Amino acid sequence: MAIAHRMTAEEFIAAPEPQRGRPWNLVDGEVVVNDPTMVHGDSQAAIYSALLAWSRAEVGRGKAPWPCDVQLDERNVYVPDVLWYREDRVPASQSPPPYPVPDLAVEVRSPSTWRYDTGRKKAVYESGGLRELWLVDTSSLSILLFRRSSPRAPGFDAALELGRSDRLTSPLLPGFELDVGDVFPSVRDQRA
Repeated sequence: MAIAHRMTAEEFIAAPEPQRGRPWNLVDGEVVVNDPTMVHGDSQAAIYSALLAWSRAEVGRGKAPWPCDVQLDERNVYVPDVLWYREDRVPASQSPPPYPVPDLAVEVRSPSTWRYDTGRKKAVYESGGLRELWLVDTSSLSILLFRRSSPRAPGFDAALELGRSDRLTSPLLPGFELDVGDVFPSVRDQRA
């Protein structure tokens, strides 16, 4: 979508719904269209399913809503591929978008958006107070994790890279575990 000027978050939220189910993000006032592949969808579904099951297994584990508009500032509205809010921060179910910054955001590599995910979006998530970011690289079959070591940390001060033989856990999600290899089911299925 070509734009003649940079949009504000308010203009972006008021714009018509995206066509054909492709999520749109507003990055520094510019509309960026995510053009996900099947591998992207498989990885997104694997993480979302595991996080949803974990959050529903016990009361008080927060909420993993379906991807929705998250406003970070006046020029940035993202639709994380997977997101999670801790229990005391879950937005009201009837509140309209945009929603506040979640505690955890997951971005899965798409050819059209990866440079934003690893660059500008990561920086804006960090300055916007996100506690933890998972960048799922479907090319290298790895996950890059960026965390704050405490709620008061001014930015991401811990970084990890997990490969297919590693296990994904988080201090935000006590008891949550996911084999990184299971995040890439398309690759696993092709080799079986």
